[in-house]
Amino acid sequence: MKLRCAVLDDYQSVAGTAADWSSVADDIDVVGFADHCATEDELVSRLSEFDIVVTLRERVPFPATLIERLPRLRLLVASGMRNTSIDYAAAERHGVTVCGTASTATPPVELTWALLLGLARGIVTEANTLREGGPWQSTVGADLHGRRLGILGLGKIGGRVAAVGCAFGMDVVAWSRNLTPERAEEAGAGFLASKEELLETSDFVSVHLVLSDRTRGLLGAKELGLMRPGSYLVNTSRAAIVDQDALLDVLRRGAIAGAGVDVFDVEPLPADHPMRSAPRLLATPHLGYVSRANYAAYYGDAVQDIRAYLDGEPVRRLG
Repeated sequence: MKLRCAVLDDYQSVAGTAADWSSVADDIDVVGFADHCATEDELVSRLSEFDIVVTLRERVPFPATLIERLPRLRLLVASGMRNTSIDYAAAERHGVTVCGTASTATPPVELTWALLLGLARGIVTEANTLREGGPWQSTVGADLHGRRLGILGLGKIGGRVAAVGCAFGMDVVAWSRNLTPERAEEAGAGFLASKEELLETSDFVSVHLVLSDRTRGLLGAKELGLMRPGSYLVNTSRAAIVDQDALLDVLRRGAIAGAGVDVFDVEPLPADHPMRSAPRLLATPHLGYVSRANYAAYYGDAVQDIRAYLDGEPVRRLG
């Protein structure tokens, strides 16, 4: 009898074509789901008859309470090699193997710049106005050359964002708790001793920190209040790093020029979520990692993980 494999949150219905599943076709039946389960009860109902689950990033938490209610589950494959939404101890207790996949920093870097440029040049406003027969030119774009780009977090993604900023001729500076002047210099960025100085002096602020107890709520009302009225904030990292209510407040008051956001406190966003209608906000539905190359890596490695597990030699184990 074949095992059953569920692919969660396959919104574009591309999991089956993004990779070659032929190596496991004789052993498993794959079922993709294009919608999202918002509650644990919905997930239990959906997954109770599956032996293998493939999940994207941290879209779906797998706490102990959920794992305990899925006695048939044997293999959980999560894209990327870091996932804080899985209870690894519970998985081990219940005999669930957890594996990861390759991932690339390129797509979120590119989306960061798409948002930043879209904000700076009023791309969405001007494009919509042109289509709707509105006024010819209604905004005045913000310049990048010579302006300061402040980067919170200069890791794999933040470092690449810095390189692009330098190519645009921007004054790139960075801060994080563990950043050193030497590391900043290697990335072509100036080192700032505090996030407060970065927020006060930057024309554009881009967030590239890992979500942790230390970074949760790092930018609250006090910190956002330090930003210049003509400055922009971009967050393609994690929503919880920026206090969502505080961000909505500064946008509504025009305390900053705008924000580009790809991550939210609830995903998918409910139809009545205030982020859908906030002024001065350029928002995208968590597209940071959504690209053809990344999906090929995710699902291609997921197939390899499944094949290796079936052969009794799991690879890329997490936990």
